[in-house]
Amino acid sequence: MSKKTWIYLLFFAVLVGGFYVFLLNIIDTSKSRLPVLSNVKPFNFTRQDGESVSEKGVDGKVYVAEYFFTTCPGICPKMNTNMKKVYEELKQEKDFIILSHTVDPVNDTVARLKFYADSLGADASNWWFLTGSKEALYKTARESYIIDDPKNNASNIDEDFLHTQFFALVDKDRRVRGIYDGLKSSEIRKLISDARELLQENYPE
Repeated sequence: MSKKTWIYLLFFAVLVGGFYVFLLNIIDTSKSRLPVLSNVKPFNFTRQDGESVSEKGVDGKVYVAEYFFTTCPGICPKMNTNMKKVYEELKQEKDFIILSHTVDPVNDTVARLKFYADSLGADASNWWFLTGSKEALYKTARESYIIDDPKNNASNIDEDFLHTQFFALVDKDRRVRGIYDGLKSSEIRKLISDARELLQENYPE
């Protein structure tokens, strides 16, 4: 090749390299492309070990929220079988936890939740089984995690019953970034993948 051709090739290589560096500078690869769907409002519930927990306990954590009840004969066993798959995949991540809220706080006492959690091999440090007032539990499901339509509220809380198969994925800033069908294996795989993505997100100090 002639000297002139080599100069052209060198110029082209420098041009491509410069463009690549430019792209790296304008694209923030530390941020997920998952949309922000909702913001989690303050809450205060009781964990299976009797400890009181609030939204401050999940600050800086990526977590999955679900609703179930221990005596459910239908979808709940399958949901929590799938949730255990999520737990087994991500339990070694120090910034990941699961919040499983009861929809039946009258019957799902702390002791019953502890027994249920133990049956799943759940550690209270990274898989919380939560109870509290029915009104607060349902309000959090509908207004924070948006996994049930707020219009489903019954005029009398005692007559209200929430039964949802959906899981909410929440980022380190307490923002809901995804909703997943807890009965579908494909959705569970996507949830695990998206959770790993959120764990890599960087947040300003």
